[in-house]
Amino acid sequence: MICAPRERVFDLARSIDAHQDSTGGTGERAVAGVRSGLIGLKDEVTWEARHLGVRQRLTVRVTAFARPKHFQDVMISGAFKSMVHDHEFAEHPAGTLMIDRFEFKSPLGILGGIVDRVFLAAYMRRFIVRRNEVLKQLAESAEWSRYLERT
Repeated sequence: MICAPRERVFDLARSIDAHQDSTGGTGERAVAGVRSGLIGLKDEVTWEARHLGVRQRLTVRVTAFARPKHFQDVMISGAFKSMVHDHEFAEHPAGTLMIDRFEFKSPLGILGGIVDRVFLAAYMRRFIVRRNEVLKQLAESAEWSRYLERT
């Protein structure tokens, strides 16, 4: 739950700059594709970050976009076998309910499935929750205007 207008929360969630600032623990940065500003339909971005002690690259494409309700990014190259991330934003009397659905599969068949369930799912959940806590702080303060033009 974020006490801010849905449009603001939606746009912060698709801000490359806010994303980089909200993932400080992994040193995540955009290295190709859209590297600053807001991503939109069919845009691609390649992220480089250190996860689990390993520097990795992940390229995603925005495959669905309905401002200010929903957008989806899908991995087109990276460490996962597959990855789909849905970002949903619902109006609520207190502001905006932000919902993330993050579905992924690791390579390596059955072994990858075990790693996903035993370890990686919890790691990814913590990563997304920490990122969303920063987005919440930005959206609920005047800091959001560093990333978005005032309208």
